[in-house]
Amino acid sequence: QVQLVESGGGLVQAGGSLRLSCAASGSIFGINDMGWYRQAPGKQRELVAGITSGGTPNYADSVKGRFTISRDNTKNTVYLQMNSLKPEDTAVYYCNAFIRSTWYGAFRDYWGQGTQVTVSS
Repeated sequence: QVQLVESGGGLVQAGGSLRLSCAASGSIFGINDMGWYRQAPGKQRELVAGITSGGTPNYADSVKGRFTISRDNTKNTVYLQMNSLKPEDTAVYYCNAFIRSTWYGAFRDYWGQGTQVTVSS
């Protein structure tokens, strides 16, 4: 059984910062790509940032220059540092990771439960 547990969401004023964390635990035999998605009310879930197992990041255009994704492979954890937050960043943020849960199995994607980020103007 694999779990992704997120933390770090909350309420912040525009221009402020938050740092999200997501730790994977359970039966883990390898983690490939990890990432953060978000879903605002009435909108589809969208990719915010992703990072490969080797540490190569990619970002949505809307967050480039403001958000930084990183990972600690020794802790099976991915982070999202969010600076210069805007009201339009308000959403539920979900962690995603491609994990192999047995030594012989394929990688499959897992999701966290989501953490609310609210940016007030």
